[in-house]
Formats: sequence, structure tokens, C-alpha cells
Amino acid sequence: MGKVRTSVFTVSIDGFGAALRQSLEHPFGEGGLALPASWLFETRAFRAMIGQDGGTTGLDDEIARKSMEGIGAWILGRNMFGPIRGPWPDDSWKGWWGDNPPYHTPVYVLTHHARPDIEMEGGTTVHFVTDGMLAALERARAVAGDKDIRVGGGVSVVRQFLQARLLDELQLVLPPVVLGAGESLFAGLDLPALGYAVVSHVASPYATHVTFARKS
Repeated sequence: MGKVRTSVFTVSIDGFGAALRQSLEHPFGEGGLALPASWLFETRAFRAMIGQDGGTTGLDDEIARKSMEGIGAWILGRNMFGPIRGPWPDDSWKGWWGDNPPYHTPVYVLTHHARPDIEMEGGTTVHFVTDGMLAALERARAVAGDKDIRVGGGVSVVRQFLQARLLDELQLVLPPVVLGAGESLFAGLDLPALGYAVVSHVASPYATHVTFARKS
């Protein structure tokens, strides 16, 4: 069985994984795009993901590339899938990435509102799970086999998995960005008490990469 992990989850140095007021124009909230833009967008790995050539190499690129390897299923919160709140008005919204998203596996989206599955290009099928994270995790494990399950976010979903001690590994990226307000990853969480400890940390000129693992 593979790991359940959150990888390259970018957090500001004041602890926010997203800014306030997410919308179609502001997927990370107003000002929150500075989080991935500060270290990820110019890497070769990210540019290849969106169909562009070139890009920087080095530590950030290597970590971004490895984060996408060995994944058998994804779990996402609804806010990570899109900006729509409440009942789905229709089935037109298919995510931020277009017709061929970078997942290439089954994706399980946590939501309170049912919706038919979406079959997309590149091997991605999006399933909408209305009976909670444990149900999503069970379904993800059934298809992932020996590969990892990646919990992609957003902040509230990562917090829920940490609080339930369901994450085997949490890999954070901390760029020199201050948001001032937003969705806090750490507020009210006692990671040592939950069994999580830092097992590695490395830094590039653009960000510090810190990995936590859960003690068995």
C-alpha cells in the first residue's frame, strides 16, 4: 500500500495556505497567487504540466516533478476543484485545468452536493463524494493499489486529514510571502501531539521545503 500524502502544499510564512475571497479570477484568493508564483510557475515541471516548453531546473523543479510521481488517486476539497459554492448550477464547470488536467488518475472531490462523474482527457475521471473524507479515502485506496494517494487540498481538507492522523506525509513549501490573512493551516493544530515531526528540510533561493512524517 502506498502513502497518503500532501505534497508541495505552499504556505505563507505567516501560516496561510490561501488568501481570502476565492473567485474565478482569484483561485487562491485575492493576493494568494503569490504563493505558487513565487517558486513554482517558472519551473520546467510546471511549464510542462501546462503544455509549455523551457523553465528553470534545480531544487524547486526537482521537488515539483517528484511530487507528481507514483500517484494512484487524488483527493480534493471542493474549493480546490473550483470557486462555485452551494448546489451545482449545472455541469459546465470541470475544474481549473481545462479538458486535460494534470492528475491522470481518478480524482475524488469532497462536496455536500452530488454531481455525475466527469470523464476527462489523459485518464482523469472526477468523482464527487458526498459521504465524507473516509469514504473518499476508501474509494481512493481501492483504485490506487501500491501507489500513493495525494491529498491536494485545500487548507480545510489538509487540516481534516491531519487532525484524523490520516496523512502519512506532509510536504510544505514556504516561500518568503506574507499574506496577513487567509485560511490558516496551523491554527489550533498541535502537530507533535498528533504524531507529526519534521524529517527533512531543504532550501532554494525561492522557498524552504519542509517534510513532516507521522510516527507509526
